[in-house]
Amino acid sequence: MKIGIIGLDQSGKTTLFHALTQGTAGHAGGKKDANVSVVKVPDSRLDRLHELFPTARKVEATIEYLDVTGLSKGSTQRKGFQEQFLATIRNIDALVCVLRRFQDEMIPHSEGGIDPARDWTIIQDEFLFSDLSILENRIVKLEKDVKKTKDDVKCRELAALQKSMTALEAEKPLRIVDFDKEEAKILRGFQFLTAKPILLVLNVGEDELADDQLTQEWQAVAAGKNVKVLSLSAKIEMEIAQLEDDDKMMFQEELGINEPAVNKMIRHSYDLLGLVPFFTAGEKEVRAWTIKKNTRAQNAAGAIHSDIERGFIRAEVVEFEKLSELGSFAKCKEQGVLRLEGKEYIVQDGDVITYRFNV
Repeated sequence: MKIGIIGLDQSGKTTLFHALTQGTAGHAGGKKDANVSVVKVPDSRLDRLHELFPTARKVEATIEYLDVTGLSKGSTQRKGFQEQFLATIRNIDALVCVLRRFQDEMIPHSEGGIDPARDWTIIQDEFLFSDLSILENRIVKLEKDVKKTKDDVKCRELAALQKSMTALEAEKPLRIVDFDKEEAKILRGFQFLTAKPILLVLNVGEDELADDQLTQEWQAVAAGKNVKVLSLSAKIEMEIAQLEDDDKMMFQEELGINEPAVNKMIRHSYDLLGLVPFFTAGEKEVRAWTIKKNTRAQNAAGAIHSDIERGFIRAEVVEFEKLSELGSFAKCKEQGVLRLEGKEYIVQDGDVITYRFNV
């Protein structure tokens, strides 16, 4: 799972990236078009499981974040975004778009004054132009092929692309368009930028940290499928990330912050991609695994190992809350809350599962 952090020059996206990664970032594939880091997903439920199995190794789920370069000063002034930037983000599952609201005379904005609505429009427009360019080229070729061959597969692809073209010409991003399963499958390979889920991060000053209305207002502005909004101060988040645990708590209390906003950002990333965690727990290891929502128990086993999926017999399942309350699998079994489920069972967020299999 790859999530790209983007934003105009001096928006604070790299500061936010360092807050997430705490200085563990490196270059993606040795290239200089993105910094990359694998970030552990915080989950208090996994921490509780580790308390129940203190000798076990704790393994968190992870997300790969990329700080994507390419939006240098002047790149948005009707010259279009750099091709390397566009190519990089096409291969990313979701985007975190950092919009600057903080004021700092020492850090000039690449577009002049501070105007996050303008910046969001610039980014949306450039994504739309890029998608239109790909669509136009492909549609021209398909129309010629369809006239010659009347191929059903190409006819269906042409119809899906024309539907997409109509939406973009009406300035509607593809993420808000309703496509059926066949259309979605056809379009998936194009990796259209306006189809990607987006988390809008308003990078605010300290004076706006407690302004919940700001987030609500922006959620209305960005209304639509697969868009979420979060406000934070990237500068403060980086300062929090650099502190020891005890100092973090004190600093957060002074600012009235319950938890680092980057933790919320990670949870929003999960939601945008339609992901949920389930857990395995034992004396040797407690671990969080990531799957798509509505995944069957047998398929979820494949996240652990393909052999478990192939040789699936049954899943022993208990809700995290029950295990946490009762304290052991044995007590859960005694109380009748440890269930045996078959391969068709839909794994739920927070299920603790022991798989039985034979290969």
